[in-house]
Amino acid sequence: MYNDENVIRIKHDVLYEVAKLAYEGTLEEKRDHIPLKLIPGPVPQFRCCIYKEREIIRQRVRLAEGKSVGEHDDGNVIQVIGSACEGCPISSYTVTDNCQNCLGKACLNACKFGAITMGRDRSYINPAKCKECGQCAKACPYNAIVGIKRPCKVACPVDAITYDEYNVSVIDKDKCIRCGQCIHKCPFGAIGSKAFIVDVINKIKSGAHVYAMIAPATEGQFGEGITMRSWKDALKKVGFTDVIEVGLGGDMTAASEAEEWAEAYKEGKKMTTSCCPAFVNMVHNHYPQLSDHVSTTVSPMCGVSRMIKAKDPEAYTVFIGPCIAKKSEVEDQKIPGNADVVLTYSEIRVIMKTQDIVLEPAENDYQEASIFGKRFGNSGGVTEAVLQCLKETDQLMDAKVCKANGAAECKKALLLMRAGKLPEDFIEGMACEGGCVGGPSSFQDKVKTKKARETLLAQADDRNVHGNLDNYAMDQFSMHRH
Repeated sequence: MYNDENVIRIKHDVLYEVAKLAYEGTLEEKRDHIPLKLIPGPVPQFRCCIYKEREIIRQRVRLAEGKSVGEHDDGNVIQVIGSACEGCPISSYTVTDNCQNCLGKACLNACKFGAITMGRDRSYINPAKCKECGQCAKACPYNAIVGIKRPCKVACPVDAITYDEYNVSVIDKDKCIRCGQCIHKCPFGAIGSKAFIVDVINKIKSGAHVYAMIAPATEGQFGEGITMRSWKDALKKVGFTDVIEVGLGGDMTAASEAEEWAEAYKEGKKMTTSCCPAFVNMVHNHYPQLSDHVSTTVSPMCGVSRMIKAKDPEAYTVFIGPCIAKKSEVEDQKIPGNADVVLTYSEIRVIMKTQDIVLEPAENDYQEASIFGKRFGNSGGVTEAVLQCLKETDQLMDAKVCKANGAAECKKALLLMRAGKLPEDFIEGMACEGGCVGGPSSFQDKVKTKKARETLLAQADDRNVHGNLDNYAMDQFSMHRH
């Protein structure tokens, strides 16, 4: 259970209403009815008034349709709902009861912006004048002034969040790595991502060749009984042409990256992995001088999409998983042949719900990936798969790999690489702690998932990576970005 369970329920209700109207073909004429249906009034459910609640729902509807919350769209898949964000504390620095209203007035003297006045019992900070420099807190001899950071700002690993003149959070697109960590940390549900459920529904309704690609992190998310076969059966009932396990793409990426690692090792060049789009965004946005060190191999999602499109030129590919940054990989990175859209587990489940289709327990008999490809969703899984490929091709080398688990470790590793002090030869970068299994849109947290996941993975056969890839026409498409 997540801390923002009530927020998730509201988001899910909005997604469901949009999906239902999209299937009915009445979204255009009835979208304005959704806020009235979900917030009937006259008593507000979670805000000061029903009118604010309805405005928040209206902006959530826009996100559910893949639009920006406002008229101006900066192109970021992660958006701030201003009317919801207004509920957050408006001042980062607050005077507590520890204030002695002392004669020294250290806080008043330390403030360069005239934001502090002296009240009868304590100092007062005017949030309209406060520049959040923190000098008053440092100066106070009683530690009576505390700094309060908004949860979204604390969660952001790259300091991409600031506040505007109305104290609404603003995401700097040029700094944001689209990791999505801020989304579930906001207790007001003021941050969300664009959804592309309407696009997928319209494609299915049109009879297009729509393929679902299921992330390796999926196994275990829904318990031991929900297997890849469960997903394949359910999504084919929804109307998908076919369903492919993206662990197969893990095998593809590992084999291609192994060749790059072997060549780089001979040249003495340090490299990073390329399968985590948030990590890749971190490199390009914050350490651009290291961009040439990122592997040119495409992600498992892109590899499977290219394979499908090589076989079926009319294919429309949909990636399903726990990752928000995958939406960025499609929308921002514009890699040829990549997935057409990305859906989170919540988004695909509302599509299923509109058709009264549920995931049902099934035999664990559908496997297209080696165990190494299946473990791509775990921190360290990429390294394990690449080293396995080097072993299979007799390219043994004494390479050291930094397994950067989470954004903080990614930043540390990249700083060392930039300074020329990284002791390892390669970096495996995973922006989410635990890897993709800890993604912001996971159905369950990685701790609850672990036991079920290990049970399912233990049932996989012992095929190796290259032996598995021999079953596929790898010469029909490229595994490199350009």
